[in-house]
Amino acid sequence: MIAFVFPGQGSQQVGMGKALADAFPESRAVYAQADAALGFPLSTLCFEGPEADLQLTANTQPAILATSVAALRPLLARGIEPQRVAGHSLGEYSALVAAGALSLEDALRTVRRRGQYMQEAVPVGVGAMAAILGLDLAAIEAACREAAQGEVVAPANVNSPGQVVIAGHTAAVARASEKCKAAGAKRAVPLPVSAPFHCALMQPAQDRLAPELEALAFRDPAPPLVNNVDAALVRDGAACRAGLVRQVSGTVRWQESVERLAQEGVTTFVEVGPGTVLSGLVKKIAKGARVLNVDRPESLEATVAALGAGAEG
Repeated sequence: MIAFVFPGQGSQQVGMGKALADAFPESRAVYAQADAALGFPLSTLCFEGPEADLQLTANTQPAILATSVAALRPLLARGIEPQRVAGHSLGEYSALVAAGALSLEDALRTVRRRGQYMQEAVPVGVGAMAAILGLDLAAIEAACREAAQGEVVAPANVNSPGQVVIAGHTAAVARASEKCKAAGAKRAVPLPVSAPFHCALMQPAQDRLAPELEALAFRDPAPPLVNNVDAALVRDGAACRAGLVRQVSGTVRWQESVERLAQEGVTTFVEVGPGTVLSGLVKKIAKGARVLNVDRPESLEATVAALGAGAEG
């Protein structure tokens, strides 16, 4: 069984998608749709930058979404189809587009505002995120509870065994990082992010995004989605929407999501979109699974060759 998984924020880089758009009409069409839906040349931002503009959260999110769908379309055109989909944070929107639950245009416009609302929820400098490496989740949760002291700090992304990202108030994240190191963490690495995503400080963004998601048409995903916030198999459009709302301030349970996909019978994971961050995480979680990726024409052809058109489909 094949699952397509879609990357989130942090995978962006100037030049992403250009080779796909140059090589495949299906990919070019995605960027044309994106430019029209958003009313500005997102394609130029992806292909040429400037990097400072691409790194703005309100631009990064639709840029990664568009590039992921630009990688998806020629893969589907070659007969490779998934039986399950999932995405990391923002990538859940790409997964829902892939599953036919959400239109590309609706997804692009929504994630642009999602990025804006997340950025505006917390003044710059008030919040922070840090990656805790080499410590188990229970110890990290305990460190966060001890470090909170009336502020917010909690696991934001449970990415793989030994890699958990925490988020919250800047001072609380610093205190929790020290407690994690004292408890045996190999490292606590502050992340260069513009806001503390996936924690309670994002509630204002969630409250702003909820009515916009409520107004969108969601269809039942085919294939089913494993969502971030519950690591649950979702077959219903309304449940997809509810998961996206709760995801803004909720923990991204990526490790559990991959474990769930493996339990469902997935033996091949294809990361669709820029970079290979998820490929590395999947290899740590689902040992023995075949892990492929599609982010440029060469990796597309390699993946198609590895799977054989229509194989396992």
